[in-house]
Amino acid sequence: MLKTLRDITQAVASARDLQNALELLVTQTKQAMMTECCSIYIIEEQHLVLSATDGLDPSAVNRVKLPITQGLVGLVAQREEAINLADAASHPRFKLLPEVAEEAYSAFLAVPIVYQKLVIGVIVVQQVQARQFSEGEEAFLMTLAAQLAVAIKGLTHREKSGDSLQQRYYTGTQASKGIAIAKALVLGGQISFDLVEHKALSIAAELLRLQEAMNRCKDLLVGLSQRFDREKDEEAASIFNALLLLLEKQSLGGEYIKDVRSGWCAETAVCRVSKRYIEHFESMSDLYLRERASDIRDLGQRVLRQLIEPNKIFLEPETPVILIAREASTTLLAEFPRQKLAGIVTEFGGANSHASILARAMGVPAIIGVDGILSANVEQSQIIINANRGQVIIEPTAFVLSEYQSLIAAQVEQQRQYAQELPFKTVTSDGKRIYLYINSGLLSSVDSETGCDSDGIGLYRTEILFMLKQCFPGEIEQLEIYRKVLKAAGDKPVVMRTLDVGGDKPLDYFPIVEDNPFLGWRGIRLSLDHPELFLIQLRAMLQAAIGSQQLHILLPMVSNLEEVDLALIYLEQACQELTAELGKQITMPKVGIMLEVPVLLYQLDEVSKRVDFVSVGSNDLTQYLLAVDRNNPSVSPLFDSYHPGVLRALKFAVERCNEHKLPISVCGELAGEPLGAMLLIAMGYEQLSMNQASLARINYLLRRVAQAELNQLLHEVLRLNSGEEVRNLVSQYCEQKGLASVLS
Repeated sequence: MLKTLRDITQAVASARDLQNALELLVTQTKQAMMTECCSIYIIEEQHLVLSATDGLDPSAVNRVKLPITQGLVGLVAQREEAINLADAASHPRFKLLPEVAEEAYSAFLAVPIVYQKLVIGVIVVQQVQARQFSEGEEAFLMTLAAQLAVAIKGLTHREKSGDSLQQRYYTGTQASKGIAIAKALVLGGQISFDLVEHKALSIAAELLRLQEAMNRCKDLLVGLSQRFDREKDEEAASIFNALLLLLEKQSLGGEYIKDVRSGWCAETAVCRVSKRYIEHFESMSDLYLRERASDIRDLGQRVLRQLIEPNKIFLEPETPVILIAREASTTLLAEFPRQKLAGIVTEFGGANSHASILARAMGVPAIIGVDGILSANVEQSQIIINANRGQVIIEPTAFVLSEYQSLIAAQVEQQRQYAQELPFKTVTSDGKRIYLYINSGLLSSVDSETGCDSDGIGLYRTEILFMLKQCFPGEIEQLEIYRKVLKAAGDKPVVMRTLDVGGDKPLDYFPIVEDNPFLGWRGIRLSLDHPELFLIQLRAMLQAAIGSQQLHILLPMVSNLEEVDLALIYLEQACQELTAELGKQITMPKVGIMLEVPVLLYQLDEVSKRVDFVSVGSNDLTQYLLAVDRNNPSVSPLFDSYHPGVLRALKFAVERCNEHKLPISVCGELAGEPLGAMLLIAMGYEQLSMNQASLARINYLLRRVAQAELNQLLHEVLRLNSGEEVRNLVSQYCEQKGLASVLS
């Protein structure tokens, strides 16, 4: 409930004008309360004016005026209190207004909107069915009205005063979560690749200029790579190593040289090669491959700048800024002082681009695909970015700024409060020990202070290393990374998932073109079809774990028992090879499978005879149970991890595993959500793995609930009909326990 209230309040406060705010209000309130009509009346000169509606005749908006002494809405304004009726027409104060077409509605709930002890309006919800709105619904609407009063009054005052200062509102796609407030720094000054073409007066001189520029670029990229090595961001460092490879003679660097040798000056050669390759990559059907054009553009820009303005000095801003750019390159983000980078907003880019991956690794809020932001003249403007919702607000009003400042302050205080308890074990109030692990794909998150407070690494995504490379990493390279991961985890267990690409995780150097990639060649299927790659990864993992018992190997996207059997054969082969090569016995690690494909729910008895543990990938399991592609905007609203059918499947899984004494955990996003974590504990799950950012919050929450109470709650939950009903019921439980703030 608190999240819904906050979302509606922020949407209204961020609206471009009063009318837009009121329209957003009635629509979102109607959806939140699952009713059939919502309307708002604003008081003007002792009259209530129908100012917005979702359910009544829209042509009546701003035309219908009702004296404050008439009708039920007027009675609410006069009494300054809510009215909740099952049959509005039976009330003596009911006044029928034919022009608004409300004859069909019976149920009526209205509450006053009060600002500084004065009623400024009334918000009304109605329903055809004759029933009295619940106490919870009434409380929700009253709380919403109280929170909206300041925003509505401020918008009304601004319109009446003719204040020309209006906040502007843009939307984009989340690349990295978070909220930031800062001044804008616009870096839109890229050097165009459409420079006038010139022939070389001296090919030898141009080759020398080009080589010097490329050498300066190499020096810069080596420095950036070494910086990330020192900071233990191995995966981020690999991005710059990849750009270094592009500068080699066998790659783009050689193409630049060829064009100079054919008679062009250095600048023209770089432009011609860059445009040629950018056009080639942007024409590809694969989204991830298209995004690689940004790497080529980035490198070309870098070499051009070294040719045209090699002595340009980058001035560090005095205070943290939100960077506004056409497209944020990896080198730009790496060069920018981290303590001065509050957020990133770009017009172009993709969520799978190297820059987006780096932004997430740096923990910097980022929004991509914000159309028109560069032409919005926002230099030095105050900006709020809410990357959690893909929102950019330019020159926010004092109210909106205050709301977001309060939100950030509250989040910081909450996190401080949660973090204080991280050193303590997760034990429910009735004594049940729960083990909390982290999901990771970047070494920096494994080695962080927060990561050390977990019970281990429940999911190490080895594919991140593969995604940040320009070719398959070799055995030695993988060995070094895996060894560092195990060392960073201390003596705690580390579950390493074998290569899980395909679906929404493609490799740019190994394109997979399929009509339905989520049902295609991905996970263990790909590894078993390429044993030469699979064996290299297994060998690297086994060698990294020599001398410890930490390593657990997890097989992704398993859909039949034969895949498990064959994977175990390859693992045994890797063990025998290394034993012979190294002259020492290699211990077989524990092996588990990801429970993602629903059919394996009914083969868990056979699975228990083959593996040591099971880890539920709740994201994919939900996707396959509901037949919903969560990345498809046309159907993604149907993706609901709280669907009662999904919850029953999760409960079935833990019960079957417990019967066979097969350890089971959950590593999908559901484990890191407060409502999801409580339901999973109620089902009997004792091991949850989540993103690092969720760890402190979930630990704090579970230490304040009793498993016995959660069991009773689950009994009620599994009898409900929809995910929305489930969320509402569990949220109400949290409110009763005084834990509502944990949900926000």
